[in-house]
Amino acid sequence: MTSNTLAKNIEKIMKRINISLLSLMLLVTLFTLFSCSKTSLSYSQDGDWVTRAAFGGRARGEAVSFTIGNYAYVATGYDPQNPNVRLTDTWKFDPSGSTGTWRNQEADYPVGQSQATGRSQAVAFVCNNGLAYVGSGYDGYTALSDFYSYDPVANAWTAIAPLADNIKTYPRYDAVAFGIQDTGYVMTGSLDQSNLWGDVWSYYPGTNTWTQSVSFPGQARTQAVAFTYKDRGYVVTGVANNTQLYDFYLFDPAKPDSSKWFQLRNIANTSSDTYDDGYVNIVRQNAVAFVMLGVRDGDLAYLTTGKNGSLYTTTWEYYFANDTWKEKTPLEAGAREGAVAFTVRNRGYVSTGLSGTTAYSDLYEWHPDSVQITGN
Repeated sequence: MTSNTLAKNIEKIMKRINISLLSLMLLVTLFTLFSCSKTSLSYSQDGDWVTRAAFGGRARGEAVSFTIGNYAYVATGYDPQNPNVRLTDTWKFDPSGSTGTWRNQEADYPVGQSQATGRSQAVAFVCNNGLAYVGSGYDGYTALSDFYSYDPVANAWTAIAPLADNIKTYPRYDAVAFGIQDTGYVMTGSLDQSNLWGDVWSYYPGTNTWTQSVSFPGQARTQAVAFTYKDRGYVVTGVANNTQLYDFYLFDPAKPDSSKWFQLRNIANTSSDTYDDGYVNIVRQNAVAFVMLGVRDGDLAYLTTGKNGSLYTTTWEYYFANDTWKEKTPLEAGAREGAVAFTVRNRGYVSTGLSGTTAYSDLYEWHPDSVQITGN
């Protein structure tokens, strides 16, 4: 073989090696891209929490939040540095701009029945008349039953009928509530450390009256969460007698009394099917939840924070379409309980909350279709 022939053969071999290396690099690149696709992301990388403008008032926990139109509101609560003083201030959040803005302080929540300067662990709901309703809760001494409506146009609170029938009042704290069309619903909660409620009350703004409805079908509980979707209410999590609860219920006010409540799948691995095999840490108490529409996989609810032995940051996504849950990126902030969550302009937020004697005033927005970026 001549030297020229040898050189040509070596050149051909090198070209083949280069082509093989190029192909290998292309395969690695494609694998990397596909391995980071939305369907294959680790739960810890699935979604992103982004810091927004810190809460405008004093750091606190156990406040209430509600949304009217294009604005969210946060009111009441307490700071554990001064635990016997409950708060009355009300703040308005405008999500416009890059970080959002906490607008000027709104009218203070009335002292009313409370012996102290406000309340914590109350409930809030909004009806289709454009008003919010806030009541029940704890004033540092006793459970409360009084309620007030908030008019955002007049920026004014007005006393309404307390949670009561013709015989007695039904005070409570750590209850849940939601508004559906022209009716508000309040249920569960605690009268004191040992007596829990399993009743359901309907409030009718037109007549300013409360009526007892079909009782909650699950175990009486406290520190559950509630959210609404398509004119139906959902109640999940909570605690009773130091036991964390894993049942899950849907409330449909349009149904007859015998079928107003429907039990959904448990939020723990209690079935013989595979869908719940990964349900390892959904169960909790004193958490928060919010709903977002038209997300990548449809209309979804989110559950985050709370505690079950230790405080949680774990976040779970609920699929209304098939009644299943998927773990998502944990809240990228301090673990906490007693926070608030709200959806405004179809954007989900979590703010405030407690970790022992530490109160938070941070605000995080949830981006379900983003990949977690640390340090944001």
